[in-house]
Amino acid sequence: MYAFSITTTAKPELYRDLLAALDALTADEPDGVANMANAAALLWEYLPDLNWAGFYRMIDGELVLGPFQGKAACIRIPIGKGVCGAAAASAETQCVEDVHAFPGHIACDAASRSELVVPIIREGRVIAVLDLDSPAPARFDAEDVTGGEAIARLLSARV
Repeated sequence: MYAFSITTTAKPELYRDLLAALDALTADEPDGVANMANAAALLWEYLPDLNWAGFYRMIDGELVLGPFQGKAACIRIPIGKGVCGAAAASAETQCVEDVHAFPGHIACDAASRSELVVPIIREGRVIAVLDLDSPAPARFDAEDVTGGEAIARLLSARV
């Protein structure tokens, strides 16, 4: 059993602690799905104001639902569609303050108002995306982008 004590509310320290915990959880585990499952659970537990935290995996040219925490979600997302598909197509992080204003947004949960999607890249290819949704408008900021991208870099060789 793993037990982490992450109590800070300051984002830089929060992401530093999450990264250390995630490193400990995934360092010796070769199974990518298991690592995504533990990462989703960790992020769900310690990041405030989320209503979904998880992954979509790149399989045969489309994003396919991976491990997550939250309500049941869309199973397949075409590349270029919605926030996740845009992140996969561009290989760039998407930080969306208002998902309802995002062209082509895919509403898996009508309660979601903002979203952060970070591509996970290995050997120059997007292999998955980390997807965080919140019911709060403008929930994610530059510190979340920096933290999410650090998590994606750590996971790139472990998922």
